[in-house]
Amino acid sequence: MCFSAQADVVGGVVVSAIGVDVLRHIRGRRRHVALAALPLMLGLHQLDEAFVWWGLQGHVSEGVGRVATWLYLLFAFVVLPIFVPAAVMLLEPKGRRRQAMGGLVVLGIGVSGVLLAAMIRGPVTATLNNHNIAYETDLKAGVLVVMAYVVATCGSLLLSSHIEFAIFGIVNLVAVAVFAKLTIDGFASLWCAWAAIASAALAIHMRYGRTPTSRRWDVATGGYGAT
Repeated sequence: MCFSAQADVVGGVVVSAIGVDVLRHIRGRRRHVALAALPLMLGLHQLDEAFVWWGLQGHVSEGVGRVATWLYLLFAFVVLPIFVPAAVMLLEPKGRRRQAMGGLVVLGIGVSGVLLAAMIRGPVTATLNNHNIAYETDLKAGVLVVMAYVVATCGSLLLSSHIEFAIFGIVNLVAVAVFAKLTIDGFASLWCAWAAIASAALAIHMRYGRTPTSRRWDVATGGYGAT
């Protein structure tokens, strides 16, 4: 997260707590489990980045900081591009939208493979900026890979027949553009922090609001209707 290790700790604890609460109240909605687990996963991800900060600042050993960096990037680069579209697809009824989401899962697998290969090839570095951490790998065709990453992670939300997810996807797409404009090398840190906060907001909606299955796009009427 931007600002400091302390901000990562506070944000990670809050988002993780929200994630645990939501998982405790799924109430048998098995198809919701994957998406409901995302806030907890992202909260732990932010806690991990605190150790990256501390490693770069010399508060923990270099080895601990290095492991934390790899864990952070493995989740951001390898897990999220597959997990997000797959979790959204699980909630989509059978049809063309679900098929298209399946294509985005395949795209996410491809993006994850490219990014994992870049990490293995090395070098993998983390550098302190003023208000974030810059993560770098020797990535070829970086712009195309980042675009594919955004399509895989945000595209499934935009394709969703559930209005809550579609709005969530639009907001995330705007956030991606803003963060890319602000900083390219610090994008991974800022984007994942935003994703944690945004997913917590969605989790709260799933916990206290109507379930995402309560409103779907009705082809016959051309609008969203209750189910």
